[in-house]
Amino acid sequence: MSDLGDFGDFDAAADTDDGAADTADSSDGERAATSSTTDEFEPTSVEPSGEDVGIGTICVSQGLRVAEDGDDTTLRAYVTRGNRSSVRIGSYLLAPYPDGETLFCRIVGLEYAQQYHADDATEIHARRAMRADEIDESDYKFVAELEPVAVLYDDDGELKRRMTDRVPKPQTVIRQADDTAEIKTGLKMPDDGVFLGHLSVGGEKVRTAASPPTIDYRLKDDYDAGDPLVFRHTLIAGGTGSGKTHGAKNILRQYLADERTYPMADGREVTPAVVQFDPQDEYAQMHDDNPDLDDEFARRLEREGIAYGGHDDTTAFIPKVGSASYAAGHHRAKQVEFTIPFAMVHDNPWLVAGSGLNDNQYGALVSVLLPRFRKQYGADGTYDEFTTFLDDPALREELDESGRVHEATFDAVRRRVLGFDNVFDQDARPITELVSDFVRPGGLTVVPTYHINDSRATETIVLAVSSLLIDQKLSNDPDYDRIKETPLLLGMDEAHNFLTDADSVQAGKVISKFTEAAKQGRKERLGLFLITQDPQDIHDAVFKQINTTVVLNLGDEDAIKSVNIPSNLESKVPYMEKGQMVVYSPDNSEPVELIGLPNCLTRHGRD
Repeated sequence: MSDLGDFGDFDAAADTDDGAADTADSSDGERAATSSTTDEFEPTSVEPSGEDVGIGTICVSQGLRVAEDGDDTTLRAYVTRGNRSSVRIGSYLLAPYPDGETLFCRIVGLEYAQQYHADDATEIHARRAMRADEIDESDYKFVAELEPVAVLYDDDGELKRRMTDRVPKPQTVIRQADDTAEIKTGLKMPDDGVFLGHLSVGGEKVRTAASPPTIDYRLKDDYDAGDPLVFRHTLIAGGTGSGKTHGAKNILRQYLADERTYPMADGREVTPAVVQFDPQDEYAQMHDDNPDLDDEFARRLEREGIAYGGHDDTTAFIPKVGSASYAAGHHRAKQVEFTIPFAMVHDNPWLVAGSGLNDNQYGALVSVLLPRFRKQYGADGTYDEFTTFLDDPALREELDESGRVHEATFDAVRRRVLGFDNVFDQDARPITELVSDFVRPGGLTVVPTYHINDSRATETIVLAVSSLLIDQKLSNDPDYDRIKETPLLLGMDEAHNFLTDADSVQAGKVISKFTEAAKQGRKERLGLFLITQDPQDIHDAVFKQINTTVVLNLGDEDAIKSVNIPSNLESKVPYMEKGQMVVYSPDNSEPVELIGLPNCLTRHGRD
């Protein structure tokens, strides 16, 4: 059978079953006529001469149409028999136009179709197939449904792309895309930037004839190519065991590379500072080399321009909480203890609001109680002094009689601000005195909270420190120039615990602050780097400001729906193996599937 599909097999010997003989009856005259015909004409081969080019051709059996509405597009290709096993849904193909332009497209469907009007659901066909050593697909057409992605064209020697505005010719030969420049241009992928992983299809890396044969995926990181996407915020979503921490470390390591700098308003080129909140005590390990990263792998990383190895300028800032002790035997990073001074509450009163204060109670705290306390004890009044202040029955009676704070409201506020004895003003240096060490150009600051058993204390510390950084970044009259004048990447693992949609004063203030940070991050050189296994719990106001979404394996349907990736990639998420990811970054590229590096670029794990 020819691959062409337009010719049948002229060997018409009849099939037999269990040795039964043919019973066809032919007359002597018919046999003579057949013999005469055979003698007169030489048999002709239906196989074309020469070698095949490509994997098949554009076909018009069901129409050939390119339209503005993708649902109205009909673009299909016949794939020849020898190429059928090599094509996959998601593979990238090229179909040239006669004038040198090329249609870049993607396989979105594959099917076998009947080549002849015959019934193959019969006993004979089934039993013959069961006895055969291999499947015979010569009687079937193999057709790929294609989705146009872009038209590639040459512009004075530079390969460019535009939206699909042309239909290819019938019988156009298609070939698999195997050139790095064509693929990157077709998918709008930048050549330079922050490395995330290698382009893949169906869990297999896309291969080219170049060296290296893989295609690296990078995020824009240069103002000449548009705003660096680090300051337009990143979300990494993945379930337990999906490799999200491994992947997050590898991405953060790129931002800590020596050559990574960003221009500031005064003209200076400054390396970014990274502050990473760490609930599982894993990121301080980035100080150390990965002992499993061998020389051969290191040389490969150097060839591809990927930063690797432990980052020497890594410091673990340990929040002092009551009697909780931090023991870090799995990293060699420097450790510095700090505490949250109660003085920070004057600028962020919701830190002691908890999740129970209603608007009326919060108003009493902000407008009456804290100003009265500050006037009496000064701006540096401690938490212990504040609770003593609230224990004064004369104050309660005075405020009630004056009508400023009802006694019931006073009692409610007092109850809800109690219980922070282990958080504020502990035996350590205040974070406000450590700002220059905490935010360091080119430095990685890790704030572990694994040793804290009190969830309210953890929440208060993370929100107090992140608020300090955000407030100073957004302020036109900052108290700490170091924060204002340093590009900053604010990383938050288990972000769903802090940026959730909850009906409380505190949640509302937090969401408002982070939303404003996300909106102004681009001009203030502030990037949010959020990591979560429950993306559906992150408030929509924050989520809408995220430009780059990296999705690893997620098993929860609500979580998958919440990340808002295209449906063709959404369906792959539950089946992705560890390290496989989908990247949706509209300002960087078309949505793509990637495979991350098999090794962590720094130390990872408790071994």
